[in-house]
Amino acid sequence: MFVSTDALTKKYGDMVALRACTLGVERGEVFGLLGPNGAGKTTLLRLILGFLRPTSGGATVDGLDCYHNSLQVRQRLAYLPGDARLFRQMKGRDALHFFTDVRPSGSRQRAEELAERLELDLSRRVGFMSTGMRQKLALAATMAAETEIIILDEPTANLDPTVRATVLNLVREAQAEGRTVLFSSHVLSEVEEVCDRVVILRKGELVHTQIVSDLKQQHLITLHTEMPQLEIPERLKSTLQLGVAAQGVVRLETDSKLGPVLEWLATLECDEVCIEPRGLRPVYDAYHPPEQPKS
Repeated sequence: MFVSTDALTKKYGDMVALRACTLGVERGEVFGLLGPNGAGKTTLLRLILGFLRPTSGGATVDGLDCYHNSLQVRQRLAYLPGDARLFRQMKGRDALHFFTDVRPSGSRQRAEELAERLELDLSRRVGFMSTGMRQKLALAATMAAETEIIILDEPTANLDPTVRATVLNLVREAQAEGRTVLFSSHVLSEVEEVCDRVVILRKGELVHTQIVSDLKQQHLITLHTEMPQLEIPERLKSTLQLGVAAQGVVRLETDSKLGPVLEWLATLECDEVCIEPRGLRPVYDAYHPPEQPKS
């Protein structure tokens, strides 16, 4: 594995920020981290960066220990923190040039091209930029670095939908160049769109690993019907599961090809049929159930 952790643990006194986390990231993979605030995502990233000393266990990048060889590790990656701090007294272009020039392989031209794609006005002083503009500046500085690994912690925070789409395109382009991306986000649709694999963290523990392509074979089917009882044909019982049923509404789940299912659905008396990909939401909600409305 290009990036790996082995029983990686970080404690602050009695508080466990990350517990026995073991994972591996392939070279050229876009790897997603999901979980609410406090789940351990940022702690995991900072341990990989070598900013924190692990309490136990370890992490490596291409065989280099992330803590004991932290300088060599950081030379191979670019990091966008969730709370990026920039030089507020500088103009945007000067700040971008500063971050570009500190890297031996930095390119001012590439950085400015990225800023243009992100629709960023570099002539404005950083202190007078909006939160979204400063996020664009930090993104341009990070993505312009020609490193093997890019770590993005909440990269689309405070961005409008158009620029969010541009950021996802930049992630795809980085992967096409053979770079590895660690992508932490609260936005499930973004993670699902660009990531090859996703891990879900809860209270410092890695609780689930999901191959995103597997989700594309899974669908949720909602039927609006007045039929008193729905019998699944014997030939479909191994691939079609009956979910929650309420008055007039039946929900089914399938993880196989839709053709045989559609043939059966066509024989039913239904007022409405809705078929949608299962997606990450039900997987995520299984570990982080949404708060129920108070009665």
